[in-house]
Amino acid sequence: MSYNSFGRVFRFSTWGESHGPAIGAVVDGCPPGLTLSEADIQPWLDKRRPGTSRFTTQRQEPDQVRILSGVFEGKTTGTPISLMIENVDQRSKDYSEVALAYRPGHADYAYDAKYGFRDYRGGGRSSARETASRVAAGAVARLAIPGVRIRAYLVELGGDAIDRACFEDAAIDENPFFCPDRAAAARWEKIVDDARKAGSSVGAVVECVADGVPPGWGAPLYAKLDSELAAAMMSINAVKGVEIGDGFAAARLTGEANADAMRPGNDGKPVFLDNHAGGIAGGISTGQPVLVRLALKPTSSILTPVETIGRDGEAADIRTKGRHDPCVGIRAAPVVEAMMALVLADQKLLHRAQVG
Repeated sequence: MSYNSFGRVFRFSTWGESHGPAIGAVVDGCPPGLTLSEADIQPWLDKRRPGTSRFTTQRQEPDQVRILSGVFEGKTTGTPISLMIENVDQRSKDYSEVALAYRPGHADYAYDAKYGFRDYRGGGRSSARETASRVAAGAVARLAIPGVRIRAYLVELGGDAIDRACFEDAAIDENPFFCPDRAAAARWEKIVDDARKAGSSVGAVVECVADGVPPGWGAPLYAKLDSELAAAMMSINAVKGVEIGDGFAAARLTGEANADAMRPGNDGKPVFLDNHAGGIAGGISTGQPVLVRLALKPTSSILTPVETIGRDGEAADIRTKGRHDPCVGIRAAPVVEAMMALVLADQKLLHRAQVG
């Protein structure tokens, strides 16, 4: 299966399946001499790890990472860094019906149509289990961009949005939803509980901000920072829409309202009065916070019977058994942060390669 790699200079490839013995990533192009150990990676994996609350899948995976190569005496060597995470809690028997019929909303039929064969155990490569590998690779990328702070959080769940006036950064790590609005997080508990009890699921919107990105990263036309971010975010499971800055809301502004006016600063650099563009102009970072927003569809693995067809072409109904997230957006926040870090690390090295 092709296209398992992402990046130009700072590159990573992921490998493994949801119900295989292990998953992992190979990071190539990482600068040498960076301090790296499993302890630098594990905290980020723990944020994404399943089974940490009643609001996520109850699959119990410790997600303990092992560094197999690319590090010597605690420092990166500049050679490929191989990362492995063992799968220890697979229940492939839950997918016996999936072997015979396609799950609507999943990649089952599309995989069969393309390859004439598919791994039906949890979706194989199409499973969100693969995103643990991205989080591990993203932890390495963070080391290459010191001074950049990346923060992702949910701003909407099940159609219920946060109150921006109640935004508290500290609240993000104090609830299982990565929600900056304490009142919204309390409401979301009932929304997710109700969806789970009904055998259904809900969608979410995740926002991610990178502070400390200097001006100049990115390039015009075919290596735009925003186009690279859009591609990275759209590659995450269940993502169906990506916005940079104001996104679609910019279409409802006037030119003067959307202009991100500037005034002179004390250090000779501009002071921006707004950030409608999300910190990117002409595909290049402006020095403002880089902002991206993602829409994630409701989890397609639901207990409610749905009309489908079997591999034999006959009509059927299917309900997906097993342990699944009632809202896949909840655990997406650490994945979004990882993809932001991976893109920014790549763009930093591309910038250095061209202009020094």
